Amino acid sequence: MTGPQPVLSVKDLSVRFRMRDGAYVQAVSGARFDLAAGECLALVGESGCGKSVLASALLGLLPGNAETAGSAFIGGLDLLAADERTLARTVRGRRVGLVPQSPAAHLTPVRTVRSQLEEAVRELTGVRRGPRLRAAAEEAAERAAFPAGHLDRHPHELSGGLAQRAATALALVGDAPLLLADEPTTGLDRHLVERTVDELRRHIGAERALLLITHDLAAAERIADRVAVMYASRIVELADAADFFGSPGPRHPYARGLLDALPDRDFTPIPGMPPELGALPAGCAFAARCDRATDICGARPALADGVACHHPATVPLEAPRA
Repeated sequence: MTGPQPVLSVKDLSVRFRMRDGAYVQAVSGARFDLAAGECLALVGESGCGKSVLASALLGLLPGNAETAGSAFIGGLDLLAADERTLARTVRGRRVGLVPQSPAAHLTPVRTVRSQLEEAVRELTGVRRGPRLRAAAEEAAERAAFPAGHLDRHPHELSGGLAQRAATALALVGDAPLLLADEPTTGLDRHLVERTVDELRRHIGAERALLLITHDLAAAERIADRVAVMYASRIVELADAADFFGSPGPRHPYARGLLDALPDRDFTPIPGMPPELGALPAGCAFAARCDRATDICGARPALADGVACHHPATVPLEAPRA
């Protein structure tokens, strides 16, 4: 007997960009993961590793010089194969709700938050006018903890935290099976970070899942069920969050380095710099920065048993300092 179908199933998703000189930049390489209903998967890694490109690929928001391969199924529809009409009419807002990294870019500056929520309700729920429309917009705001007293304000009148909550409210209107939050805590102080991710977590349900794309490991630890670590276009580790942040800890040396760099741990930066995505090595992309590297690392490791490494760690990671 097979279990329920995942909300999102990504298989061998790759994205590359063709440059003007004919060269290619490989932004995502062979990403594979499933996301179940009721689950939050945090996709983490340093800026520039390919996380947001992966998110854009799922929504069909890549630029014209992008080439994709693989598949990403949601409800029987392959997002990578869908045309723009299908994505616009049946995916964005309906199957996938987006909480953007820059809410100001997704909020119309000349319209109030209320009018934008009401438009989303009309488009996504079929409620057209009158008290029901107004109530549905106010309910969406309440779900995202957006204060009713600010609904008639324009985006430029909102703080960064309120703008983020307005964008979250818009993403929640359609009750999409997949909520995709792309760096939703950028620029927020720690209190607002915690409140924002707690609000996102609350909306995961029996038929809904959350893909959280972030470089904020504290936010990921707070709400994630599983963690996928991305480095230089590739997912190098996929683990249960409790094991990743607790004991035994990450198994990939890069993932260990990310945790060791946190202030409440060793506060030790990873030496060196990631490779350019336009000049990725044939073997392990982390080998040049890794103190475990040997000759075998000249061959690219496959993601096996949750880790893509020829020398995965086996010793439990030390707990963070109190």
